[in-house]
Amino acid sequence: MTLEQARIEAVDTVIFEVNGTRVEATPRPGQCLRTVLRDHEHFEVKKGCDTGDCGACTVQVDGTPVHSCIFPAYRAAGKQITTAAGLGQPGNLAPVQQRFVDSAGFQCGFCTPGMVVTAAALEADADAHLDDLPRLLKGNLCRCTGYRSINDAIGGQHTPPEGVCHAGQPREHAEASSLGPVRATGRAAGLVGTSPGAPAGERVVSGLEPYTLDVSVAGLLHLAVLGSPHAHARIRTLDASKAAALPGVHRVLTHADSPTTLFSTARHESRFDDPDDTLVFDQTLRFRGQRVAAVVADSVAIAEAACRLIDVEYELRGAVFDPRLAGMPGAPQVHGDKDPVVSRLANPGRNLVAELHGEFGNVTAGLAEATTFISGSWQTQRISHTHLETHGTIGWIDGDRLVLRTSSQVPFLVQKEICRLFDLDPAGLRVFTARVGGGFGGKQELLTEDLVTLAVLTTGQPVQYEYTRTDELTITPTRHPMTIDVTVGATADGRLTALKLGVLADTGAYGNHGPGVMFHGTSESVALYNVPNKRVDAQSVYTNNPPSGAFRGYGLGQIIFAIESALDELARELAVDPFELRRLNSVQPGDPLVATHEEGPDLIFGSYGLDQCLDLAEAALKRGNRAVAPSGAQWKVGSGMASSMIATTPPRGHRSQASVQLLANGRYLVRVGTTEFGNGTTTVHAQIAATALHTSVDRIDLVHSDTDAAGYDSGAFGSAGVVVAGKAVLAAATALAESLVGAAAAYSGAADLTWQLEREGVRASAAFVTLSELASWAGANDVDLTAVRREDGALRSLAFNVHAFRVAVNTDTGEVRILQSIQAADAGFVMNPEQCRGQIEGGVAQALGTALFEEVVLDDAGAVTTRVLRNYHVPQLADLPVTEVYFAQSHDVLGPYGAKSMSESTYNPVAPALANAVRDAIGIRPTELPLSRDRIWRLLHG
Repeated sequence: MTLEQARIEAVDTVIFEVNGTRVEATPRPGQCLRTVLRDHEHFEVKKGCDTGDCGACTVQVDGTPVHSCIFPAYRAAGKQITTAAGLGQPGNLAPVQQRFVDSAGFQCGFCTPGMVVTAAALEADADAHLDDLPRLLKGNLCRCTGYRSINDAIGGQHTPPEGVCHAGQPREHAEASSLGPVRATGRAAGLVGTSPGAPAGERVVSGLEPYTLDVSVAGLLHLAVLGSPHAHARIRTLDASKAAALPGVHRVLTHADSPTTLFSTARHESRFDDPDDTLVFDQTLRFRGQRVAAVVADSVAIAEAACRLIDVEYELRGAVFDPRLAGMPGAPQVHGDKDPVVSRLANPGRNLVAELHGEFGNVTAGLAEATTFISGSWQTQRISHTHLETHGTIGWIDGDRLVLRTSSQVPFLVQKEICRLFDLDPAGLRVFTARVGGGFGGKQELLTEDLVTLAVLTTGQPVQYEYTRTDELTITPTRHPMTIDVTVGATADGRLTALKLGVLADTGAYGNHGPGVMFHGTSESVALYNVPNKRVDAQSVYTNNPPSGAFRGYGLGQIIFAIESALDELARELAVDPFELRRLNSVQPGDPLVATHEEGPDLIFGSYGLDQCLDLAEAALKRGNRAVAPSGAQWKVGSGMASSMIATTPPRGHRSQASVQLLANGRYLVRVGTTEFGNGTTTVHAQIAATALHTSVDRIDLVHSDTDAAGYDSGAFGSAGVVVAGKAVLAAATALAESLVGAAAAYSGAADLTWQLEREGVRASAAFVTLSELASWAGANDVDLTAVRREDGALRSLAFNVHAFRVAVNTDTGEVRILQSIQAADAGFVMNPEQCRGQIEGGVAQALGTALFEEVVLDDAGAVTTRVLRNYHVPQLADLPVTEVYFAQSHDVLGPYGAKSMSESTYNPVAPALANAVRDAIGIRPTELPLSRDRIWRLLHG
């Protein structure tokens, strides 16, 4: 039968081809093509939204790209379906796939298979004009890259970072280790300071790199959750009998099945950093969508149908949604039932999770000394992380052990807390990740693993729980919305005399990350400036809104928005250039680091590049670019800038263990516990090991993010992948290099010779011992050629970023058009210029979404109204400028090879710099994010 005949004759069964292979399927009523393809193990087809908004599921149908999540499966009858794997595979990539690899056109890579499929179709379309790429690519979203590298990959006009976005880089790195100069050079070798591609690059662009749920598990059951329809209620009665009787249902789980141990979904090295206020299932419900019950069934559809059959009687309680009212007398108590000592809460009777009140110097006296002062209030909004891979976990029993395969930034911390909750021996629980499809702090939480654990332990069968995009937008923790009051005073010459900060953070219904975000947000943002008199009053309060959590910048972005806006207004009042005001008042090496008190000895100036960043950004802004402002009197042009500082490691320790081993085949195996989720740690760790071992990255194998197969790691947050895990890798690789030199001398019997490690062996004059020979000798003589080293992150350095904009604002419509975007970054020694540039561009892109478009909107009853992706404006290619990226030349004494972290810090100065540019253009100070057209219009016409 031909495919055309199949299209005509099939009724219940459809026949089509996928990548040239015949497929016969019987779609369920209403089933889409995406799920049919995944049912047939085409895991290269991803789920990002299931509403046709993100493009992660894009395939070609008879050569035309379509979103398979909204393409009815029955319409595939007789069609030719092409996925990313059908375009090309590792070792035989299609040209467009190769360009994505060469241009670093991905970070987490979850969107990449769909992006590549769309790009291939555009390339084959003679009518497609790549100068219209922003419109042609509007159906494919990327949350990581900022699109510049994707644009390069599709257009085939890659712009290398060297000489374009560097100040004096690349620099020669003459001494790579104590063993002498590195012999291998160049991009192919992949040593630190060059830009090799990601080790998984070819698999990512072909869709064959597995993510969390890209696996087939026999007998897999599925879990769905019934969410609370009320913002604050108590379950009076719950009858699950009808749900349990539905065919295909295996178990209904409720608060009667829940462990009684309180915990926090937030994960830190010390679990005491966050309040214990959460149960797996709670009889009291504190926000809309909170778990009421869960159904484990043969399919998601059956589980969801069963959820609708659960009868619940609720006792409604008063709710509070405004954080300004939460602490007032008589306000509903969100966690009034908690013991403040047991749960580590400041005052649950006042809905107070945590508070900070401190003063350095005398602010009243400092303001009296000032000739000019600025006082104002700023507001920031809820932001969804919008990582394209939603939260998800698969659990199963392997022998007598529980195994969790999960989308997490913190697998070791998940292991510790699951063991505590369910009273498990750590030896009986393995937690691991595949490649993780983005996180940005959103996966520094325990959101799906506890339910899957309960379901697997209860049923004894494998269980999967996958968040929908609506779940991500409605029940997943967001960035903390804050109100920030700032008063700052200065003398006539621009010297700051006083800085007063008041912060009110809405942590929502649960306190996960509430204390940490509050304390961190009010630290480096204030400590950046040398002000003799400072005061901070900050509170993080409960409301019946959805929970807030960890988000890129961890509170600094919100506070910096307010402080940098106030400083800009102060500079105007004083008629001082805003760059000069920062130069005059920013901390420098030797200055004390002070927020409410002087920081401890763990935080040091490991290097300093802020002065260079200010110079680089200012010069670029003065130099301008080719962008011309639109014509017309309604368009007003302005420029603005902002600075930021961040500690390069989380406080109170961040631990990582790495091992490096010589394998029998002469290759090296690096084991490290941190997670790859688009942060590029696998690439940099391979570079670090290759450099220390005087070899090339193609001889390095990596195992990571697995509690069974790698040493302990606190997790991939706080930008610790390079400066903590990377230091552990460097220490282990350096130690192994020394061992290999000693082993070669012992093997050859020529200990008197000077041996040097090379790419494929160890050499001394004319003598040469291959790595394979060394490995064989070591195996025969019981010599362990493995080195293990640990890093505790006890000392922390500081990184700096400066952003500047030139914008045009339409006073008739409120539109903000970015004419020039500049970021200067103090990244220390830049390990991988292309990758670091991409991290900066991605951070800027996410920050521009925060600054201009994005907002999780609630109604007056605490319900999220932005429930689907099309109503939540994630930046598209058309929305973003190309950001000029400049690197300061600095070398950090703490970081491996002098590097500093840069994934998180880039986000923080963007929104205030844009707000300052808008202020310069229209003459009115915006104080609320996002700077959407309607808000700007109201400022102008209010």
